[in-house]
Amino acid sequence: MTNEQKIKIIEEILDLDEGTLKEDTVLRDLEDWDSVAIISFIAMIDDEFNKIVKGPVVREQKTVADLMALMEK
Repeated sequence: MTNEQKIKIIEEILDLDEGTLKEDTVLRDLEDWDSVAIISFIAMIDDEFNKIVKGPVVREQKTVADLMALMEK
């Protein structure tokens, strides 16, 4: 999966227009980055990548690139 595809998935989770996010986008600066988005991200990781990621781990991530790295591990 390309970085562009990963960013698109994150944009869909956050209900953002395509092209809104960049790898260096700071998550805390996003209005829609909240507990619902975190749960949605965790569910997506489980469904798409068959990986278990805990909420506190996701909450610790600071940028979109950090979330993308979780998609790799």
